[in-house]
Amino acid sequence: MKTIDNNRPTFIKENIRWLSGGFLLTLFSSFGQTFFIGLSGNDLRATFHLSGGAFGGIYMLATLASAATLPWLGRTLDLMPGWKVIRFTMPALATACVLIAIAPNILVLTLAIYLLRLFGQGMMTETAFTEIGRWFVANRGRAMALIVPGQQAGSAVLPATVVLIERMSGNWRTAWFASAAVLMVVGLPIIIALMRIERVPKSHEANSQSARTARDWTRGEVVRDPVLYMLLAGTLAPSFIGTVIFFHQGYLIALRGYDPLIFAGAFSVMSVTTIVFGLVCGFLIDRFGALRLLPFFLAPLAVASVAVALIIPVWGIYAFMLLLGISNGFTSTLLGALWPEVYGLANLGGIRAITVSGMVLASALGPGITGALIDMGIPLPTQMLWMAAWCVLASLALAVAANKVRAREMRRKLSPSHLQQP
Repeated sequence: MKTIDNNRPTFIKENIRWLSGGFLLTLFSSFGQTFFIGLSGNDLRATFHLSGGAFGGIYMLATLASAATLPWLGRTLDLMPGWKVIRFTMPALATACVLIAIAPNILVLTLAIYLLRLFGQGMMTETAFTEIGRWFVANRGRAMALIVPGQQAGSAVLPATVVLIERMSGNWRTAWFASAAVLMVVGLPIIIALMRIERVPKSHEANSQSARTARDWTRGEVVRDPVLYMLLAGTLAPSFIGTVIFFHQGYLIALRGYDPLIFAGAFSVMSVTTIVFGLVCGFLIDRFGALRLLPFFLAPLAVASVAVALIIPVWGIYAFMLLLGISNGFTSTLLGALWPEVYGLANLGGIRAITVSGMVLASALGPGITGALIDMGIPLPTQMLWMAAWCVLASLALAVAANKVRAREMRRKLSPSHLQQP
């Protein structure tokens, strides 16, 4: 017999406060995402007289520093409610937006990118997924699928908006000042108001927790678990590959003679596709669990990488964005629900900080490595074929990891409680 939460309109209506808070967190994380920073990439390179490789190196350094900081900062989500974390996260992100616009030298530019990555891509996403992962149990997949479109709304609306603001004002810095204002005047008060009241899972959700949540691992156990690194080998691929395209969009536009506004319009294709397939993935997660989907979610990304490598006309970018949207829909929703299934809920904030730190690390290495290879004469389309091969090999590793997780959970459930060790 279906519970009331299985009725989608009722589920959304009953949980609109928390779903809206998560959606807005992922939306406003856009200001620290690579696609948004990449919109000013050519202007930043021209302002500071940087080559593609040099700018990629700065971006990598700043993002690596944010990845190193995130496990420590993300631990705050296990020590205080998410809305209190947002009270310092969003002002810091707004400060970074102002800082990148007024940066007088490369040192301040690097600091600004570090803060954008740490508090935008890092803590805003971390807070959204951690809180939703704790608040929802039986419908975790559906809840994740409903907040992830915030990122897609940002990538659909902001690129074209930024291009238009720059053309109207004649200054690329205007968009960054506007971003800071929107964060502080609109985002901060609304998100805090929505998240101040914590959601408590209903009784039937709590009773179903054992079916979709592992025993509670400590962070030390997680770091020593070999399965973690098998999972990261695959789950970090979308962050690496997506970041490369977004960061080098200026290079790709120049290489193939695309119109910047037409290229920016392709983001909306990706966004709509991501939303649709995120909802599909959420349904599949609630039905089968994240682990069963894990070995298959990189297939669209592999095809997308081949598409951007081999299709030269501008419609190839739209084909790539369509495929990337399918990949993103599965990736964002799947990874939001995966870690509670593998490592439990008690230390989810700290554990997610480790995995998000890995994601940020991958997004740091992408621009730096590919930028250096471009400077060495290896074009990005050639590199994209290598990334497609990575997706294929990583899918095999994910299949092995998923089997190992299921096997140890089965052993745990069949063993006496005092023998329940990883």
